[in-house]
Amino acid sequence: MTRNAKIIATIGPASSDLDRLRQLASAGMDIARLNFSHGDPEGHSQVIERIRKIADETGKAITVLQDLQGPKLRTGHLSVPEPIPLAPGHKLILRTTATQGNADQIQVLYPTLTQDVEPGDRILLGDGRPELRVGRVADGEVETQVVVAGNLTSHQGVCLPKPSLSASMPSEKDLSDLKFGLEHGVDAVAMSFVRRAKDVGDLKQAIHRLSPAEGVLPQVIAKLERAEAVQDLEAIIDEADGVMVARGDLGLVLSAERVPSLQKRILRQANLQRKSTITATQMLESMVHNPRPTRAEASDVANAIFDGSDVVMLSAETAVGDYPVEAVETMGRIIEDAEAHIKEWGQPTDEPEGNATDDALATSYAARALANDRSVKAIAVFTRSGTTARLMSKTRPDVPIMGYTPDERTYRQLPLLWGVSPRFIPMAHSVEQMIEIVELDLLRTKAAHPGDQVVLVASLPVGAAGPANFAYLHTLRSRS
Repeated sequence: MTRNAKIIATIGPASSDLDRLRQLASAGMDIARLNFSHGDPEGHSQVIERIRKIADETGKAITVLQDLQGPKLRTGHLSVPEPIPLAPGHKLILRTTATQGNADQIQVLYPTLTQDVEPGDRILLGDGRPELRVGRVADGEVETQVVVAGNLTSHQGVCLPKPSLSASMPSEKDLSDLKFGLEHGVDAVAMSFVRRAKDVGDLKQAIHRLSPAEGVLPQVIAKLERAEAVQDLEAIIDEADGVMVARGDLGLVLSAERVPSLQKRILRQANLQRKSTITATQMLESMVHNPRPTRAEASDVANAIFDGSDVVMLSAETAVGDYPVEAVETMGRIIEDAEAHIKEWGQPTDEPEGNATDDALATSYAARALANDRSVKAIAVFTRSGTTARLMSKTRPDVPIMGYTPDERTYRQLPLLWGVSPRFIPMAHSVEQMIEIVELDLLRTKAAHPGDQVVLVASLPVGAAGPANFAYLHTLRSRS
């Protein structure tokens, strides 16, 4: 069975060596995520080099996704044994200056903390435990009281559910990491803690400014994990190339019970706007230490597919887990079973109302109609930037989509698209050359046979930059 939805595997200590990366690629990893909240430049550089080596050896396109840390708030260092259990009612002072951390006080590595909180606000540490309530706010320190018990540790995540943080985006660290990523040819960049469309626009401007080469630039994925992002959802989706439903922090700043409906809303809106969709966080979390997922986790992955996710993501499961390869294989099997029932339980594909004014979109739906109404084996999309392949993917045809491109970065970005199998080809200069490329490829790979039909989607005149405006039904000829 051919899987349409794609899999992101986060790379970490459990998965960064060459042999394990090979195993992940073989198991079904389509996108390798490098989390720049962890690791160092040398380690990230080595992983990128290994992924490129594996892609060259196997002929498989693998997207390298750089995930920027964003304005991540963390506690400083504890000078006493940890973890420190904090009980309800305990007083804890948070300081913005260097502090000998202990049970009574700890530094928070966020200089504007006192500007962004006020008495009565919640502050969450780690995964939401402990939870603190702000009392007095003074110069350089915040007095808090524990309201939900939990453990205090060094370098623990700090979450301020209150909207409108004053932190600049992208941060200085993000810009430094971005420059590194661009120099090493990453294919997509995920922006953490997006608040509004302007944040995404600022990152795209930075990519244009820092990119060492002309041509197709990395895709920008907006991670939706702040309450204010939900308020500016349509504008953020419009500005970004894709969105990630980052359910961990989203469930902290809002509430866990709101996450399922928000997931559906975000995915539906992004699909309406024809942007890439990723669902992430704790999808097979129990597989960090167990060889099989819980039934609830299997249902979670399947429901993400039914909700319209193009991509589903593994985090700790592959980064630090005991069963990284098994996690990818398991996710692949769950996706395949869900897709076998997608017509029963999946979201309907929204077609443009009336006559679509966008030529490329109208062409994509015309191609889908040709493919679905006839005995067509595949849709062959010729694309330079990836836009035509993305629009074709969003129509959710019943047959495979072959994405043919002469651009190397576009080739490596196509794994982000539902149902698209990337093909790296020389530049075609005529429709006849396109037909020859498709026939040779489909017959060689036995994806189709002489007499089968294929729909070609391209832009005319051939070779000119522009939206797709051409859908052509072709019968494959024998090339013996």
